[in-house]
Amino acid sequence: MKKYRIEGLDCPKCAVKIEDRLERSGINAKIDFSSATVVIYGENNHSLDELNEIIKKQDPELSLLEDSKIVRDFPVVELTRLIVSTALLLIAIALSTILHGDREFLEYGLFVIAYLVAGGNTILRALKNLLRGDFFDENFLMTVATLGAFLIHELPEAVAVMIFYGLGELLESLALQKSRRSVKELIDFRADEVVQMVDGVLKTVPAREIRPGDRFIVRVGDRIPIDGVIDSGSTSLDKSLLTGESDPVLVGEGDAVIAGTLNKSCVIEVVASATLEKSYTSRMLELVEEGTLRKSSKERFITRFSRIYTPFVILIAASVAIFPPLLFGGTISEWLHRALILLVISCPCALVISVPLSYFIGIGKASREGILFKGSNYLESLGKVDSIFFDKTGTLTKGKPEITRIEKVGQYSERELLEYAALIESYSTHPIADRFVRLVSEIPSYKSVSNYSEIAGKGVKAEVDGKEISVGNYRLLEDLGIEYKGDNGSNKLFMVIDSSIEGVFELSDALKDDSSEALARLRKLGIKEIVMLTGDHYDAAASVSTSLELDGFVFGATPEEKMNIVESALRRGKHAAFVGDGINDAPVIARADVGIAIGNSGADATIETADVVLSSDSLTKVARAIELSRLTNSIAIQNIVISLGIKILFICLGALGLLNMWGAVFADVGVTLVAVMNSLRLLRE
Repeated sequence: MKKYRIEGLDCPKCAVKIEDRLERSGINAKIDFSSATVVIYGENNHSLDELNEIIKKQDPELSLLEDSKIVRDFPVVELTRLIVSTALLLIAIALSTILHGDREFLEYGLFVIAYLVAGGNTILRALKNLLRGDFFDENFLMTVATLGAFLIHELPEAVAVMIFYGLGELLESLALQKSRRSVKELIDFRADEVVQMVDGVLKTVPAREIRPGDRFIVRVGDRIPIDGVIDSGSTSLDKSLLTGESDPVLVGEGDAVIAGTLNKSCVIEVVASATLEKSYTSRMLELVEEGTLRKSSKERFITRFSRIYTPFVILIAASVAIFPPLLFGGTISEWLHRALILLVISCPCALVISVPLSYFIGIGKASREGILFKGSNYLESLGKVDSIFFDKTGTLTKGKPEITRIEKVGQYSERELLEYAALIESYSTHPIADRFVRLVSEIPSYKSVSNYSEIAGKGVKAEVDGKEISVGNYRLLEDLGIEYKGDNGSNKLFMVIDSSIEGVFELSDALKDDSSEALARLRKLGIKEIVMLTGDHYDAAASVSTSLELDGFVFGATPEEKMNIVESALRRGKHAAFVGDGINDAPVIARADVGIAIGNSGADATIETADVVLSSDSLTKVARAIELSRLTNSIAIQNIVISLGIKILFICLGALGLLNMWGAVFADVGVTLVAVMNSLRLLRE
């Protein structure tokens, strides 16, 4: 797969035509107008020059760039043309009373010169498109409308309409560039340069040259340029631009760091674990840009509707020009003027631009807050969700069981039990072992440990000062032939000293700090059903369910059972989302209407399968994702209503003779600008 930026892409219909031309050339390509990006899938044997040649056959003003930066300069030439043509129009209007009559050819000449300066490019594009059989291109429609105005001697109006059309196109182009830059700035934190360390010498190199294993330093105030592991030093990192969370995170030697995070306190030396292309910021940008290629239902509707809408309005315009003079009388020029006004109104730019732009900005805004949508369709679908199913371990809970209770069974005190356990577990690399070690301020060094061994899936055992000590679960007790009369649930570990149970350690997986807040926000958003699906035992599941006041829970669930439960909800007409982090959650995440993965701790397979990825462990982002989805959907609908509503109103006014060409230009260009600015509101929400 290869991606390029399309420089100069301001017309949504042009994007469709270019995509068609690339496909006819045997290239599997998708073009996203909102981000001005073309993605080429599969093997591509065409060079950049060959691709540019294909595209320029469709539109000579476009070009492909490998650099993803948006670098288009301010359109000075276009603005100069508009200023010159406006000056010529004012001169022509001032002299028209003198020239009208005997010197009418001079009058026409002045207006024609002003007209060609303002609209020469529009006329040229219209002729080229006409030769390709595109009769409904906006350039063709504007050319026909203004030439028609010349025919009925509406000279100032014809030139003025072309000037204002050009001005509108210029403003649309600037608005699109602003929106693209705004979203780009939100999500593109990729580094240009890295301070690399080679044989003890520092040198600045392009970030793209860094390879896994290379060493580099990150100074205070700089962003981590490449994913890596800290080899020397400790500092605090600001992850707010990636996760939306402002609290600094303390990191030190051996800790993994991701690109885009800000070094706040001390210089650190990092060993790269990825290239620039594979680092977190690049993957995030790739997800956002590819996400806009998966269209929402509203975008697909607008694409289909625009193909019907423009020919339909042209048919109305033709009917207005032909039938009323025959049936109701009146001058032909009057009805032709009304028909020309309808031609100007008929351009569907506001619809075709604003709806995809809403979703493009929505995806960019969400990514700025650490919520990565893999498609406009998922951004749209999440707003409809009314049932959410959660995994437990690592999703609702921290996924790191803690020792919450110690039960003395024999003669040893809690302190002695902990010391023995910490001493033995200090030899283990199992995650549970660290929980014991952290509870003891200082592991006794005077006790001698021998014959240490681990029993996979059961526990550890060793000799300590001549005592045979074992720490493990109920399966270890079975191996030792020891019977325990109490509850031997999976959340308990037993200490056996010389074949006798001396202590019981109870483990529990603590809730995440924001789990309660997250679920409360979901209920405020109207989520009717919140259910937990877990493979854990009943006691652990019931405890979490009670603490969070869930609507229900299923314990001991296999991945297949989780998927069956979600499928049952879908059959009942529910719009269901599933939130999880483990590899065992991948099947149900794929099956739900919207699958959400906890990206910071989630398995790669889960992240790959999910429709939405949260870049941190914060569950409140699930609610925020739904809020952004609903807001984006709302703005997209507003744009449809605004565009269609004003167009229909102005079509009626134009047909009744209550609207002139100036109003028609507003109906075309003005409405587009209104819709674009409405979309940009998302960046401030």
